[in-house]
Amino acid sequence: MPYVEVRGGSIRVKWWNGEYKLDADGNATRKKKYDQASGPEPGVPFETREEAHNYGLDREHEVRHGTNIPRASAKTLMKDYCWMWWEAQDLRPMSMDRYRSRLRARIVPYWGERPVGDITAWEYDAWKKGLKKAAASGELSGHYVDQLLSLFNLLMTDAVVKYKLRPESPVIKHGRRGKYVKRKRETKRPMDMAVLHHLAQNAYTIWGFTGWVCVWTVAFTGMRPPGETWGMRREFASPTWPASDPDPDRRDEAADRYGAKKMPALRVQWQQQYVDSNRILVDPKYDSHRTLALPPFLHELHSVLLASHDSEWLFPGIQGGEMPRNWYDSYWIPMRDGAPERKGRKDSARPAIPAVPEMQGKRFYLLRHGHREWLDEDGHSRTAIETRMGHEVAGVEGLYSNLTPRMEEAIAESLQERWDAFWGMGVWWAPPFPSSLPVGPEGDRVTWSEGREA
Repeated sequence: MPYVEVRGGSIRVKWWNGEYKLDADGNATRKKKYDQASGPEPGVPFETREEAHNYGLDREHEVRHGTNIPRASAKTLMKDYCWMWWEAQDLRPMSMDRYRSRLRARIVPYWGERPVGDITAWEYDAWKKGLKKAAASGELSGHYVDQLLSLFNLLMTDAVVKYKLRPESPVIKHGRRGKYVKRKRETKRPMDMAVLHHLAQNAYTIWGFTGWVCVWTVAFTGMRPPGETWGMRREFASPTWPASDPDPDRRDEAADRYGAKKMPALRVQWQQQYVDSNRILVDPKYDSHRTLALPPFLHELHSVLLASHDSEWLFPGIQGGEMPRNWYDSYWIPMRDGAPERKGRKDSARPAIPAVPEMQGKRFYLLRHGHREWLDEDGHSRTAIETRMGHEVAGVEGLYSNLTPRMEEAIAESLQERWDAFWGMGVWWAPPFPSSLPVGPEGDRVTWSEGREA
């Protein structure tokens, strides 16, 4: 039963909060913990003993039914809760870095001194409205604001469901309520081969033959750039795989279906991420390990590229080592937006790079989107498309579907046809081979588009 005491002009009620005190070793004792209140709300005192007693009865009812929130827990400050929550997450390194960055930049500075249990729906709505205004003015991106709101929703949901720090979340979502605002989507154009050729030519100016092959690889495989692209190791590239696969079971199974003389294919086994400025390899997004059948021209390009360097990576950086963390500024921006002539030492000088108008301000990732468009245009099955893109087909359809060799061959054939049709339109520039072409086991030399050179 709750205990009510009157002191002077104030009334206070105490009740058992469902917990027991701990001894010096951290073991529970039989001494109960009590919460207390001087009013139903902060700043509002009880007017009568009966009101205080009923308030205590309600709290004890919550204790018996498992809905009680200890007052000490509810008073946990957001600046403490946010980092305890972050430490408890078990996510990929890049996701952990993103969460940490958003907590540091926006959530902790704004909410840090507020107790978790005191945040109201009014306060949340005001914060959300301010973020939306910042997005409308261009101060923040709409995508960034959506990610902030999503992260805050996770924090509040876990505070209610998992950690029992508050009875309900202040984030209340309503379907289609208030003024309708059409969601802005990124403007995209159909991926044109001439645009890709322009990008590949710029990549060659910046990065040599490796850059030329990289652009065509992303466009004709749909690999997720940059993570899966920079994480592509030599042993998983089509000229060496599956014979070079370090997993004997996977190697033996793949050998029945893939290979230079059967169906050239590369294996998406890793993606690159940076953790505290250190490069590491982790599983692909959604654990989407997959095998991508290649059109013959791309397999030949990869054979030439691997023969031109001894790096452990299919796509080494400009200096021959790992791709740098600032690749976006050093590689992609001049590739798409152009750059002036650079004079200086022979190893750093380069001619002016013309901008690619169709790609200015766009993401490298859109080449993956373009690959999906091509697969749709060519009428491939949903199973073949989603599997190649690293997605899972949900429901019964996904349970019964299966990627067959004929589906993979059809994709490789349609991509080769697209490539041949482009080069058959006229005389296009192509870079010279970086080294002697490798000799195959039968003594035949690898060719690329009938040995096309500048």
